[in-house]
Amino acid sequence: MMSNSTSLTVSYFILGAYLNIGYLRYLCFMITAMLYIVIVVANTSLIVVICVNRSLHEPMYLFLCSLFVNELYGSTGLFPFLLVQILSNIHTLSAPLCFLQIFCLYTYANTQFCKLTVMSYDRYLAICYPLQYHTRMTSNKAVILIILVWLYSFVKFLITLSLNIRLTLCGNIIDSLNCNNHLVVKLACSDTQVNNIYGLFNTALSVLGPLFPILFSYMRILRVCFSGSKQTRQKAFSTCTPHLVSLLNFSFGCSFEMFQSRFDMSGVPSVLRIILSLYFLIIQPLMNPVMYGLQMSKLRNICKHVLRYKLK
Repeated sequence: MMSNSTSLTVSYFILGAYLNIGYLRYLCFMITAMLYIVIVVANTSLIVVICVNRSLHEPMYLFLCSLFVNELYGSTGLFPFLLVQILSNIHTLSAPLCFLQIFCLYTYANTQFCKLTVMSYDRYLAICYPLQYHTRMTSNKAVILIILVWLYSFVKFLITLSLNIRLTLCGNIIDSLNCNNHLVVKLACSDTQVNNIYGLFNTALSVLGPLFPILFSYMRILRVCFSGSKQTRQKAFSTCTPHLVSLLNFSFGCSFEMFQSRFDMSGVPSVLRIILSLYFLIIQPLMNPVMYGLQMSKLRNICKHVLRYKLK
């Protein structure tokens, strides 16, 4: 174990949040593996359905397809590492793999917020400007927005990662089930002022950046709903409900993870802390394909048709 007062080159990190549960770890492994399989199957199925059916090659479904791809990306950044650690007696992770996991999970979270922001703007155009929607939001514009979101998220966190890699660390024990950016910075014995300033700027940009466009979009949508017809309200309800639930659910999970890494949460039971720390990485990829698959009538009908065809 590495001393917390001696500056050394860190080649691996110890994940200190794993509990000694004996043979129950095999049950946990099976449950975790099943969750990962369900996530992969559900999200991949909807991606294939959207890609294969030309009638779904519209901006709203392209955004959904991109959202499902991001769910697979984020899940793959967590579950393979998690499954290995559950069966392991020594919970260590090499420094390169730890930084890779941090990059995957943080770009996943940032991309998720940005995609939900773009989707709220898309719903705003569809509901408030239905006659002009197809000229204001074309499939080509949707693809450009999707690419820009991915590039923005990757570049923004590459800066964070480059600042972290240069730090001199005086410890290698992370009190978490997975690698966490803020917890790694807390291990540093070199100057972290630049990291802290950029971290605050990055957090503010990640939260306030999406918040204002989302609030603007939904304020305008609500205004149209209250003054519009029953059909307009039904359309808004059917398309906005899964988006709002997804947004609120993901915000809750991310908020707890941010609080846990920055404040003393020793008063919270260990099991509850573990469940809530993984909440946004497990529930979101499970919930999104189910919600959107059931709520979006066009996507739901095509999925039903495919299932009936397969069962024949």
